[in-house]
Amino acid sequence: MSDSVLALESVSVRYGRHAVLDGVSLAVPRGAVFVLLGRNGVGKSSLVRCALGQQKPSTGRALLFGKDAWKTRQAAMARVGVVPEEPDAPPEMTARELSAFCKRLYPTWSDAAVEARLRRFAVPGDVPFGRLSKGQKTTVLLALCLGAGPELLVLDDPTLGLDVVARKALYDEVIEELAQRGVSVFVTTHDLAGIESLGSRVAILQGSRLVLDEDLDALRQRFRRVRCGRSTAPPDWKPFTVVTQAHREWGDEAVVSDFDAERLAAWNVAQGATNVDVEALTLEEVFVAVTGGEGSRS
Repeated sequence: MSDSVLALESVSVRYGRHAVLDGVSLAVPRGAVFVLLGRNGVGKSSLVRCALGQQKPSTGRALLFGKDAWKTRQAAMARVGVVPEEPDAPPEMTARELSAFCKRLYPTWSDAAVEARLRRFAVPGDVPFGRLSKGQKTTVLLALCLGAGPELLVLDDPTLGLDVVARKALYDEVIEELAQRGVSVFVTTHDLAGIESLGSRVAILQGSRLVLDEDLDALRQRFRRVRCGRSTAPPDWKPFTVVTQAHREWGDEAVVSDFDAERLAAWNVAQGATNVDVEALTLEEVFVAVTGGEGSRS
């Protein structure tokens, strides 16, 4: 974790007897776009609060730039930009007034970067924050984050409630640009299709634990849907590691998490399988396969 901008070491969070997070460890590499996924109520918000030093874990610790986030939050947050799920700022202040206020807090502040972002997305700088649309409010907060020149940008479900155009602008023109400039991005999101082309590493929370954490390219390589035509006996999916399987009218299928061509060839010979088809999965399909057995929590 030495080159990580954000890390969790065996973090647990408990509310009374209920464990929201249980021994979670992860690391956000410098320059990465790290995507955290999980169904509602699995602890994503608690994890973000711990990572930013806003909440002390019950056990374990969170690190920002290699130092304990709870103990060094004030200094560390000068290097972090945060856009919460619900964009919030004094409703009577305009974007330019907010920029002028933030300028006094950050020695590396760039008025030009803020103005450029507002112009790029056609957000009026002289309209009170409370009268802007949600997409415009999110853009204002992003512009303010960029004005400070952050090393790490934390986005907590930033596309929730945004229309298609606003989501595309966020992903294609903001996160991608930041990644190209070497800014690290940590994002929680429900918009799996939108983030898939930009993420470099993905983690999945399920039942208070981290059940997956790896490079997105490696994830795409090892997850596959394997289909085969109907035969006299159901197929034995060994030696694959099966995540889900189903018997259909036309035959059988399984989502496997350890696919490779040699294993498939050996399985074909052993099974005498016919009409075998192999299909790559999207990030959303992988997420559903991994978490589909767990009910959504509020």
